[in-house]
Amino acid sequence: MRIAYIEPFGRAWERMKLALFRPFDLHKWFVVGFNAFLAGLADWHNASGSSRSRDRFDFPEFLNLPNRAWEWMMDHPGWFIAIIFLSMVVIAIGVVLLWLSSRGKFMFLDNVVHNREEIARPWREYRREGDALFLWRLVFGLVCFVVFIAFAVFFFVAGRQLYIAGFGRHVPVPFLIGMGLILLFMLIIIGFIAMFLDSFVVPIMYKNRSAATQGWRHFLTLLGRHPLHFILYGILMIGLYILFVVSVIIIGIMTCCIGWAFLVIPYIGTVVTLPVWYTFRAFSLEFLAQFGPEYVLFPPSEPQPEAAPA
Repeated sequence: MRIAYIEPFGRAWERMKLALFRPFDLHKWFVVGFNAFLAGLADWHNASGSSRSRDRFDFPEFLNLPNRAWEWMMDHPGWFIAIIFLSMVVIAIGVVLLWLSSRGKFMFLDNVVHNREEIARPWREYRREGDALFLWRLVFGLVCFVVFIAFAVFFFVAGRQLYIAGFGRHVPVPFLIGMGLILLFMLIIIGFIAMFLDSFVVPIMYKNRSAATQGWRHFLTLLGRHPLHFILYGILMIGLYILFVVSVIIIGIMTCCIGWAFLVIPYIGTVVTLPVWYTFRAFSLEFLAQFGPEYVLFPPSEPQPEAAPA
């Protein structure tokens, strides 16, 4: 079996041009963009921030941060209650966004598969699959949260033991490098799971009208037979996302930040960048279709676009 990467992306690009530019329909952009916006509501985005620099990193003081934070909250019970309340509100909002995003993924997928702009029908028709995806993502998110909490506890406890063992105010560089590599490995694994879920498990659920666990079981069987192909797909997608981010930065600079002003508006930003999300969604479907007719989602009666010649 020959598995290609450039050709499926070329066909996805042609599907995007056919759907969004031939002809150009602003109403379709806003409808499909709304579904893409819903689909990406709970997805992770980079955030930037600033921190106060210091002349020298004080390792013992850093290890004491949890104790100092706890002492501060005990000394300020009002703020402690407010933080707990705000945390609960944020969690509730996050759960609602996760549910909307799970339903939106099937709405956007349905629009791409059939080259149409609909909201109400796919919202109702794929309610069961969307809710099943929501429950799986909710449990997965809780598992990830517990794993990161356990990692943080281990980091501070082990770091404290190193300090007691005689490191004093010196930074244990090997320990920090080791913990950094473990954290990086965890993030890579979680990232690939999230990518495979969105790129392949959701389409399999859509195709078979199945639950998330059944979709994962089906995909893991396929992954077990072709692990290298899917890993290479993931690496290619990471490269494409990096290219997209770099392009956004360049466009923002060239337009004196005017382009960024549009992109920071959530829904409008999704509509403006819809060709990217449409192409990525179609690319995963074109790639998956190479593994057999049971993985083809596009209607057979629809003319298949040819990849543009290199």
